[in-house]
Amino acid sequence: MGGCSTLSSEPTARGCFDTPVEAPAETPPPVTRADIERAAERIAGRVRRTPVMRLEAGAFGVDGDLVLKLELLQHTGSFKPRGAFNRLLSADVPPVGVIAASGGNFGLAVAYAARETGHRAEIFVPSSSPAVKPDRIAAEGAEVRVISGYYADALEASRERARESGALFMHAYDQPEVVAGQGTIGMELSEQVPDAATVLVAVGGGGLIGGIASWFAGGVKVVGVEPRSCPTLTEALRAGAPVDVEVGGIAADSLGSRRAGDIAVETAQRFVEEVVLVEDDAIAEAQRALWSSCRLVAEPGGAATLAALRTGAYRAQDGECVVAVICGANADIGSIVG
Repeated sequence: MGGCSTLSSEPTARGCFDTPVEAPAETPPPVTRADIERAAERIAGRVRRTPVMRLEAGAFGVDGDLVLKLELLQHTGSFKPRGAFNRLLSADVPPVGVIAASGGNFGLAVAYAARETGHRAEIFVPSSSPAVKPDRIAAEGAEVRVISGYYADALEASRERARESGALFMHAYDQPEVVAGQGTIGMELSEQVPDAATVLVAVGGGGLIGGIASWFAGGVKVVGVEPRSCPTLTEALRAGAPVDVEVGGIAADSLGSRRAGDIAVETAQRFVEEVVLVEDDAIAEAQRALWSSCRLVAEPGGAATLAALRTGAYRAQDGECVVAVICGANADIGSIVG
């Protein structure tokens, strides 16, 4: 059973890659620390510096020193505005505006960022997303188009529409500006938790882990966490390149990309220590534990990192300072506390 202290400003995937593919050492990474520093300057004042919560010894049954990075307190309830603002503010946006596809969180972020910067936004959302997400996107002033299927189906439709309309296309996780924006979380963690030894990051398409791992660049261990029902980065690292996977399960709306992004895979080959898998039941239990012990409402994708720690998919060592990024809050509260 976990608890809270104070706020401040079958096998896993571990070790399963028979032949890890290493990027050539002389090739620069797709996103650099300098890119992330520039992103932080660009989006300053537009996004929140989210707090961390350092928990008491033994919280949630974790042996190490556990810290939660509360990115679920970001504007729109997820980390996504960081990348959305960086992409918007580093581009020339045409009068027709911007287009994006999203399981919900990136769409919310783009709609919010577009409204804040005075641009029109058109968001393509898969029918697999909970109704609360397209409804909230529309409430931010964006035009919403619901596409039958999962994220990949909405992405294909959004690309076609962007080509037809000339709108600025915004990718949820595989554009350097988006990944650099998400990397500002790592930059904040360096200042907030200087003793961090390991950072656990949920993976969908890989923009978040790509950004955080790019910032730490091997200086801190970065571990990916995926639902077993959406193993995009696991399979990409096994194959040595992005591959399509079957998508489903409790976290499909936020972590349900059909394949990992090119940037994420190349960055993970360099800087991600390992990727572990968690079951849907463990994610749901982690959601309930966050509510019960900390009164935090996390969506399934946001609770995946804690699920990895509670189940032992990642085992923290005594004295190891582990940061779990709690990356999203856009859940149906009734499914957690009802």
